[in-house]
Amino acid sequence: MLRPTPAPSVERSKIRRVLEDRLTALARAHQVPGAQLAVHGGGMTLAVETGVLDAETGEPFTAEAAVPIGSVTKAYTATLVALLAADGDVELDDPLGEHVPELRRAGPPCTVRQVLSHTAGLPSGPDSDQVASVTSARYLLDHCTDRSLVMPPGTDFSYSNAGYVAAGRLIETVTGMSWQEAMRSVLLDPLGTVPSFIGTAATPHRPTARGHSANTATGRTRPVRQNLAPAEAAAGALRASALDLVALGRAHLGDGPREVLPHEFAEEMRRPVPGADPGVLADGWGLGWALFRHGETLWFGHDGNAQGTACSLRADPATGVVVGFTANAGGGTELWNELTDVLGEVTGVRVPAGPTPRHLATPMAVTSQCTGIYLNGDIEYQVTIGDGGGLALSVDGDLPAPLVCHEDLTCDLVDPSSGRRIPGGRFVRDPRTGAVDRIQLSGRMARKSALV
Repeated sequence: MLRPTPAPSVERSKIRRVLEDRLTALARAHQVPGAQLAVHGGGMTLAVETGVLDAETGEPFTAEAAVPIGSVTKAYTATLVALLAADGDVELDDPLGEHVPELRRAGPPCTVRQVLSHTAGLPSGPDSDQVASVTSARYLLDHCTDRSLVMPPGTDFSYSNAGYVAAGRLIETVTGMSWQEAMRSVLLDPLGTVPSFIGTAATPHRPTARGHSANTATGRTRPVRQNLAPAEAAAGALRASALDLVALGRAHLGDGPREVLPHEFAEEMRRPVPGADPGVLADGWGLGWALFRHGETLWFGHDGNAQGTACSLRADPATGVVVGFTANAGGGTELWNELTDVLGEVTGVRVPAGPTPRHLATPMAVTSQCTGIYLNGDIEYQVTIGDGGGLALSVDGDLPAPLVCHEDLTCDLVDPSSGRRIPGGRFVRDPRTGAVDRIQLSGRMARKSALV
């Protein structure tokens, strides 16, 4: 296992070899062309890779290869805002409109802290294709108004890409630099991370992985194109390696080669925000960090999916263990879930892959209190009573899928083909009237706009 002092080189080589073999086997089982794993603890870092960067070219995966990390970018953006706060350029409880000129008049009445913790009440945001040619300023004017709120700021949790577009715009107005320039000079360079961004030219001498889509029926895997809009950069444009993710986690634990973020701000970022219930995403949320309970310990981290990639970061403040993972196919999510068990077996490091499994509540008799049309920005969720008498969920007019609601108002989605239940989220009552007026699915809140 990873010890308080470095293991002998022979034992370290054995652990590395076993991890590499297991990572390779899991990548094949889940049709993942390539993956990276880095584990830091006890004064040492182990890093292993497997497979290829691109299924078409066959270029091998290396430790320095950069992978589109999707929403793990948000942890970097939140860290950059915290650095501005540490320098006195921003206060975390400042109204957002003080630093984002587009939101001063009709913007939401929320704070910087609420934006970073997804408690600002902002909608998730439009599809990237819809905003491919707009600036971040135009994006905010169109999609972050007080009329678009899915809940009053500070009252609950709703995962929002739009909120991080606003955080990126804040960084631009405060620093006078683009988000990419500020990210590079203020955070990535001090971390020792070679910058790599979606939508910009590849970094010379740094390999870049492509995302992939796998067809389970044919067994064919093909590369896919990243389609993140430039305005959304602060929410998901970074490419990084597993070792880069470990460097960020170590910086937050004060364990890096030099101090990047003051200790008090690092602690503030991983402190649970009161009232933030992320549902199926995590056990709690801080400022830019998802929080995962593991026994008596509260780990921090983030998961991210770009087009055809899956990446995760976990860090334990109690032991100093940090784990980074990247995969260049959608099956990487399932790979990660199994890989955390492998880590426990091989290294003794028990890593929470996701939130604490919930205890199954008693199914609730179907009533009309949960039916209705719920809106999150442009996304429409329609909950109806299906032909079989149970609840059914349709998203943006797609075919309805069975939905099981429990007495505690949590709900499971049912896979129509297998019948397997997948934790989906929860219904939420209005605290004043007791009526169900919102639904939270995959961490995103939607408010009821009409009955059906």
